[in-house]
Amino acid sequence: MPTLEAEAIAVQYGRIEAVRNASFRVAEGEVVALVGSNGAGKTTSLKSVMGIQPLARGSLNWGGEDIAALPPASRVERGIALSPEGRRLFARMSVLENLQVGAHTVRSAAVRRRTLDQVYALFPRVAERRGQLAGSLSGGEQQMVAIGRALMAQPKLLMLDEPSLGIAPKIVAEIAAAIQRLNRDAGISILLVEQNARLALKLSHRAYVFEQGAVVRTGTGEALLADPAVQKAYLGI
Repeated sequence: MPTLEAEAIAVQYGRIEAVRNASFRVAEGEVVALVGSNGAGKTTSLKSVMGIQPLARGSLNWGGEDIAALPPASRVERGIALSPEGRRLFARMSVLENLQVGAHTVRSAAVRRRTLDQVYALFPRVAERRGQLAGSLSGGEQQMVAIGRALMAQPKLLMLDEPSLGIAPKIVAEIAAAIQRLNRDAGISILLVEQNARLALKLSHRAYVFEQGAVVRTGTGEALLADPAVQKAYLGI
């Protein structure tokens, strides 16, 4: 399975440098979290990996290939998928139609059907509501659909941006369990951006702490949970 390596990347919005000289890595089978306050550069980092926001400097390597110049669709074809912040579903399309959108790079009808069954097994609520309009679902159900849509692309690396945002605690627990299953049972590598730092660190093998667009700390999820500076800044301890 490929490894993602972002090396000294910088990303700009006009003259504003949202990410500066940041390096992070996701190896085969890992769950890696990017944590930090709002505006620290976490979401922008995911967008740069997906090709939504171009690099100003630095390099992106995926399985030995430089992907920095590739369009997003080519990155999806190579096994990278993003479930974006805010879910971004098509509210007036059905749940099934939203899921099918995620499979636009998958040419085999048999693979699409099999992947759809896997999504339904992971999220039974999504299967039950497959005919409903996506806009009629609860926030937690919409998040499940958004993750399912990304899974329809058959990713080797699944990037999740704020999967717990605005969701009831019970559903957050279900989604956390699904993330663990995808990593443990399906072998999918996960790059997780999550405002709930405690949740992110509990789920991750390793994590990077972002401040003002730069990586200021890295370590195992367990070690960062026990780090007094991280506890004070992000865990309310």
